[in-house]
Amino acid sequence: MIIEEIRAHAQEADSRLAHLYEFLKIEKYKQEMADLESIMARPDFWDDKDKAQETVQKLSSCKNIIEPYNGLVTEVEDFHTIAELAAEDESFLAEADGAWKSLSEHLDKIELVSFLSGRFDRNNCFFFIHAGAGGTESCDWASILMRMYRRWFERKGFKDEIVDIQPGEEAGIKSVSLRISGENVYGFLKGERGIHRLIRISPFDSSGRRHTSFASVDVIPDAGDDIEIEIKESDLRVDIFCASGPGGQGVNTTYSAVRITHIPSGISVQCQNERSQHHNKDSAMRILRGRLYDLELSKRDAARQAEYAGKNAISFGSQIRTYTLQPYRLVKDHRNNCEIGDTDAVLDGRIDKLLRDYLLWQHTNRQQQQQ
Repeated sequence: MIIEEIRAHAQEADSRLAHLYEFLKIEKYKQEMADLESIMARPDFWDDKDKAQETVQKLSSCKNIIEPYNGLVTEVEDFHTIAELAAEDESFLAEADGAWKSLSEHLDKIELVSFLSGRFDRNNCFFFIHAGAGGTESCDWASILMRMYRRWFERKGFKDEIVDIQPGEEAGIKSVSLRISGENVYGFLKGERGIHRLIRISPFDSSGRRHTSFASVDVIPDAGDDIEIEIKESDLRVDIFCASGPGGQGVNTTYSAVRITHIPSGISVQCQNERSQHHNKDSAMRILRGRLYDLELSKRDAARQAEYAGKNAISFGSQIRTYTLQPYRLVKDHRNNCEIGDTDAVLDGRIDKLLRDYLLWQHTNRQQQQQ
């Protein structure tokens, strides 16, 4: 790396840092953090534990934005120092090269988070997988997808909780509902919504033929009362039943599982993970609110409406991504043409490139539409 390149990188770093300052609304979050810290300093702060915990979470969210940015500021300042030393002494060129690679990676990472500008992108979410056409094959594929995502959740430090699961008759799962908790998790996962196709030699076919299986993924924000949508009690049918697991064995002996059906839309959700009927009903209502909000958005947006309708036909022609294991190995996202040859790594939860490339593609499309 020559000194002219180092100077150009220093200018680029300054420009990107200034953009992030505005885009991330750093000044706003600094003021909010100061206000929250003032509230937490009050003697009666912990009198209302629920409200106090909410304040602590808000402060944590502010710090999760400000602290990485402050780290970048320090890193950019250090790079300028190294650049000045390299201009006077060429023995610092290699150190400057390494510093730029590290700084560039950190800028990329925080810029990626800055793409998450949607209303609920920073929220937790509910994550759903449903087996599609293909019977046992698709049930097995749905369970493989569940493992893939749960491995990714684990690596990212996200907490995942099974809200409801329906096992397949012979193998795998018919469906699973998960609640995912973590910073920006809805923003990262919302692009996974759609049909996922698997092509492989079937382990269930004694003839060793190649099979195609489908499963759908859906993601809705867990925004609770922040979702502005009216739900009338008279529009709901609530069914209470005994939770059960694989083989029909009772998970518990009380009627704690809850199914809530919104009669006007026909949307039905159920939860049976908790032993408390009250907790299951609360989770079901949160999911229902998210689904109704998602449905309302889809009605306002023709593209989203077509996507939403496509969930009802989990089959060929509507997939967003194909995972090919035979006759060659390749994972391809059909929206942005991102391709990964290491299918084993992807199915083991190493999906960061797929998520990142989709967000970059979406961000680029938005910019082009605004021009």
